[in-house]
Amino acid sequence: MFGRGGSVGKPKYEHGKHVRDMDRTRRLSVASTGGPPTEPNVNLPHSVAEILTDHVTFQLESIDRMYLNVYIPELQYEGGVVKFFHGHRGQPIASSVLMSPMTKSFVQATERFAEEYEVPLIEFEKGQRKDDVMAERLRHFDQPDGVVFIGKAQEKASVFRTEKRRNPQTGQRYPWIVRSSAMVNHYYWYCLDRDFGPFFLKFCSYFPYTAKLCLNGHEYAKRQLEQEGIAYQALDNGFASCANPQRLQAICEQLGPEQIDQLLRRWFPRLPHPFTAQDRAAGYRYDVSILQAEFSLTQILDRPPSGRIFFEEIIRENLDLGRPDNVQLIFQRRVCPRNARPLSHACVDRGGRPLLACRVQEFPHQAVHETGPRHLPSRGPHRNHHQQPP
Repeated sequence: MFGRGGSVGKPKYEHGKHVRDMDRTRRLSVASTGGPPTEPNVNLPHSVAEILTDHVTFQLESIDRMYLNVYIPELQYEGGVVKFFHGHRGQPIASSVLMSPMTKSFVQATERFAEEYEVPLIEFEKGQRKDDVMAERLRHFDQPDGVVFIGKAQEKASVFRTEKRRNPQTGQRYPWIVRSSAMVNHYYWYCLDRDFGPFFLKFCSYFPYTAKLCLNGHEYAKRQLEQEGIAYQALDNGFASCANPQRLQAICEQLGPEQIDQLLRRWFPRLPHPFTAQDRAAGYRYDVSILQAEFSLTQILDRPPSGRIFFEEIIRENLDLGRPDNVQLIFQRRVCPRNARPLSHACVDRGGRPLLACRVQEFPHQAVHETGPRHLPSRGPHRNHHQQPP
């Protein structure tokens, strides 16, 4: 079998590995004009292992992006909501009617904050990229720390409502708190922090006022390097070099639950809060869990050909059928309810930029050339909505 550029009738493993290595050397040494080489062959790497062992000049493992749940554990189930209104606040009957004044007060405080501090309040349009809005606003933001703007969008959320039930013995009707879903307004607080850089906190405007926190580990590392006076060269989302790579790696490894919790506790007093001081003193305080975490391995290669050879060899070691535009290999795995998601990887080359993408259950992974021919970031987001934080 053969693909584009293959020779008809050539055996799949003719003459073994020796001939394949000769073909590889001949292919890499031919000049761009297509003619024979006019200079002696340069010492180019011949395998993925050789590239990663001998041709990586800078390497960094770090958290990339993290998306976290911010919630009050006691208010995530019906009995906890009843206890909050009846046991804590002393209301005779727990009903969703009691949530309306809290929502009105929280929304008014948010809009009053925007007006008082002259923070833009932007209503997002359908399909609008929120990160693009933040990038544009951030270019004109001249403060080292503060709220850049507040975004408003209507999104689906898990809420509680009251339904009427009937006692089968007495026939008397009574209210009952149940979990439901509804389209409600969410407020995106896009902020700039002195330690974490850009981040956003998305608050639901309806009880129990859950939130989502999104931060970037690379931005955190950049702020720490700047505070310590260590020079670095930044990429769009990462690092190309650092004057003290060992210290940079140590900074990335120190980012954990304590630092993230400090970020939240530092900003909660600065922003409108949906719960009163008495509620917080009674133990109704926000906790954090991981919704999605992306981990990054950045490897900077010594020269552009090393990056091209890396992808050439990845494809070569996985394909014997030529060079189609898109190839997907399916892992031989028994599919059951615990691993029913796709187990595959694909080698793609679109527009001259190679991409290696893999997916195994909850961990899709990709390696791709970005921001220059020597930059080889490898990223994998872990998504498991049912996993609790460590």
